[in-house]
Amino acid sequence: MSYLEIMNRLKKKEVAPVYLIYGTEPYFAQNIKTAIEGLIFRDDEERDISVYDLEETPIESAVGDAETYPFFSERKLVLANNPGFLKASGDKLPFEHDVAKLEQYLEAPVPYSVLVLTAPYEKLDERKKIVKLLKKHAVVAECHPVKEQQIGPWIDQIAKEHNIVIEKAAYEIFEVELGSNLRMLENEIQKMALYAGEDKVITKELAEKLIAKTTNSTAIGLVDKVIDKDLNGALRIFQELEKMKEEPIALLGLLAFQFRTILRVKLMKAKGYSQQQMQKQLGVHPYVVKIAASRERSFSVGQLERIIQKFTETDVRMKQGLMDKRLAFELLLYDIIKKA
Repeated sequence: MSYLEIMNRLKKKEVAPVYLIYGTEPYFAQNIKTAIEGLIFRDDEERDISVYDLEETPIESAVGDAETYPFFSERKLVLANNPGFLKASGDKLPFEHDVAKLEQYLEAPVPYSVLVLTAPYEKLDERKKIVKLLKKHAVVAECHPVKEQQIGPWIDQIAKEHNIVIEKAAYEIFEVELGSNLRMLENEIQKMALYAGEDKVITKELAEKLIAKTTNSTAIGLVDKVIDKDLNGALRIFQELEKMKEEPIALLGLLAFQFRTILRVKLMKAKGYSQQQMQKQLGVHPYVVKIAASRERSFSVGQLERIIQKFTETDVRMKQGLMDKRLAFELLLYDIIKKA
């Protein structure tokens, strides 16, 4: 079930006893969990919420907690994160998960608890019995990143939620500055909604004025520093983003989006494509193509391919826990600026 389908159900106050949230888009996953929490608890009651990291705690502990009657409220929310046993190759842990306990629970979940499994993985092992049972008895939410051509509709969706209108000319500011980082998109649009006034319209001028305050703290600024071979400047932007509570994985995605676009524009330009043809082929805003076209001259195809390969390697290190995310991002900047 898609993110929007899940959210529509929750808006109708339909809460299931068990959820499986899987995919690599944390914005979707967090919104679903927040919506569930808001539905099962009253504002005036103490919330009975338990959080388990299944890389440190066996699944039977989370299941046992769900089966235990809540003490502080009428219902209980049990969040179980990182269920590696749902993947094709499970993680090596100092203990074994008693998956049979979860299988039994799925057959007869208790009415006073909501169990939410969050699997931040691209794929699950569809052959496993537990995955089949989850798909049969639980509500499965697929939380995958939006594609480049879907950014515009998501800006519309976020604007609708905040009851504002975004002028067409302002779209390019959001798309170029924030790419597919939905959390940053929502934060910026929410901020602008406060300044939109009675008309509730975000103009290009308003977008430029307000985003300008954080322009140097976006992927655009990072790309500029890479082009200028300014490692200190790039690290300074990264530190500013950390203060804004931005995740290194999300920033990596923003940076990768910019360089993939630059490479694709460079390749199409070599084949004689016009900017209009590039825009249609890529499914992005014309301004995105214009910016990429002005930057592609700073790199050879080989350089761009090597940089994108570095992004892939860093993404693997971060998601598999092979290296501290902050250190991995800083080493990435060093590699693509100094070693280039």
